[in-house]
Amino acid sequence: MSVVYKDDREDWVTVCLKYLLFVFNFLFWVGGAAVLGVGVWTLVEKSDYLSLLASSTFAVSAYILILAGSLVVVTGFLGCCAVIREQRRCLSTYFFCLLFIFLIELVAGILAYVYYQRLSDELKQHLNQKMTENYAQPGREAVTLAVDRLQQDFKCCGSNNSHDWMASAYISSRHAEGRVVPDSCCKTITPFCGQRDHPSNIYKVEGGCISKLEQFLADHLLVIGAVGIGVACLQLAGAALTACFIYLLYKEEEDDFGTL
Repeated sequence: MSVVYKDDREDWVTVCLKYLLFVFNFLFWVGGAAVLGVGVWTLVEKSDYLSLLASSTFAVSAYILILAGSLVVVTGFLGCCAVIREQRRCLSTYFFCLLFIFLIELVAGILAYVYYQRLSDELKQHLNQKMTENYAQPGREAVTLAVDRLQQDFKCCGSNNSHDWMASAYISSRHAEGRVVPDSCCKTITPFCGQRDHPSNIYKVEGGCISKLEQFLADHLLVIGAVGIGVACLQLAGAALTACFIYLLYKEEEDDFGTL
């Protein structure tokens, strides 16, 4: 009687774990979609600003999230098939895939956190140099577009203030045609509006574009880090459930073999 009770109890636990894994796979797909979405959104929406950064850590974090999110879509399907068929080999493959994706997302989260810590120093050291030395220079069209968009989007002028442009290669050249700041500094852009740097004409923001871009990137790095580490923890929970399910299937196979 006790043996029958034990078998019934083990069957009940197996069924519960099976349904739990199905629920996990649904959450897994949702998390994967979030990871993929954040990665793509970061690169598509913020790609113009990436050329202003000295390091590629921000972009690398986004690419890692895209890779992880893509793997989640494939792995989630594998997980459903493995749970339905109750094959230990498929479940073992699924288990190691979860651990692999966990490591990838953990790396993305850690990279985002580390870069967040040194973002301010990097911008202070390199942004002004990038803007003044590369703006409107041959072969630097990406930087020029990024600076123009930065100043218009954040309503700022210059890395620290509008006077930074006085030291720029562009303003010092004949191509500036009398401008003291680029036209993208103007509140209303018209041809040659950058010839007058009065506060009524151009943006005068305390802290300049550095403070605006720093806050913007810091907010997005927190999102990348939170999504990466959060979904990584979900993977860890799924790996634990999968390991338990594999163990129960192994025990059932052993019991079946023993009865023969």
